[in-house]
Amino acid sequence: MLKRTLFFSTPYCLSLRNGQMIIHTREAPDQRKSIPIEDIGFVVLEDQQTSITLPLLNALSDNNVAVILCGENRMPNALLMNLDSNRTQGEHYRMQIAASEPLKKGLWKQIVETKIRNQAALLRKLGYDGNKLKPCYMNVKSADADNREGIAARIYWSELFGAEFYRSREGSPPNNLLNYGYTILRAAVARAIMGSGLFPAFGIFHRNRYNSFPLADDVMEPYRPYVDELVYQLYRNGNTQLTKKVKGELLRLLFVDTRFDKVVRPLEVGLMFSASSLAKCFAGTQKKIAYPLLE
Repeated sequence: MLKRTLFFSTPYCLSLRNGQMIIHTREAPDQRKSIPIEDIGFVVLEDQQTSITLPLLNALSDNNVAVILCGENRMPNALLMNLDSNRTQGEHYRMQIAASEPLKKGLWKQIVETKIRNQAALLRKLGYDGNKLKPCYMNVKSADADNREGIAARIYWSELFGAEFYRSREGSPPNNLLNYGYTILRAAVARAIMGSGLFPAFGIFHRNRYNSFPLADDVMEPYRPYVDELVYQLYRNGNTQLTKKVKGELLRLLFVDTRFDKVVRPLEVGLMFSASSLAKCFAGTQKKIAYPLLE
């Protein structure tokens, strides 16, 4: 079942009653709207005057809803996740911790290769020369030993946004749009990972000691071009600032189509496919992570 994404950019009071999220304003407490908790997948709390009750937060957590908290700059700042979202969590944790270095190197090779393939596919889709990336994705070594990912990135960004563009978290637009889209994607990936019984703090490649979700950063890589496509269209249409409308458009990311062989599913569901297949790779029952190929 496709879950709903709720975005609160103005002050609301949120509470729980009979398994429903109750939504109203302070000015009109009698005008209430209710949404079943089981229908919700993501909640973005942006306005600093929003109030939410602890029973509601616990109910959202129990249903593996990703609750994203924004800071005063209205950018995503924190993520509420359930600590017990899968019944076989302990078993999955042990297999994940015990994963051998050759296995992790092979998985990272798959991730990088698929990411570059999707970057090339996006360039072709938008009318650019995606074949420039073919030598990169055709020659990825174990653990991406010679950094084909980095080589591909320089070519990719130059083709997509021009030779003057430099991808940086603090860079000029459309970096701000990319940052927001990637943050939403990262939260969705973390939710899928924990729903599959894996622990997001144990990464395959990313290992920064200050990073709480390195596995999410690993798994999301081949999905980044889906964000890039949305940002490209927004930027080409003259959007350079993170307005309410632009944020709403970026949240559509969770519902874009992703193709797995002959099966098409919304990205939110596709993430569950990828996370579940990764758990099977750690368990030794599957050799490849299931990733969509962008068309």
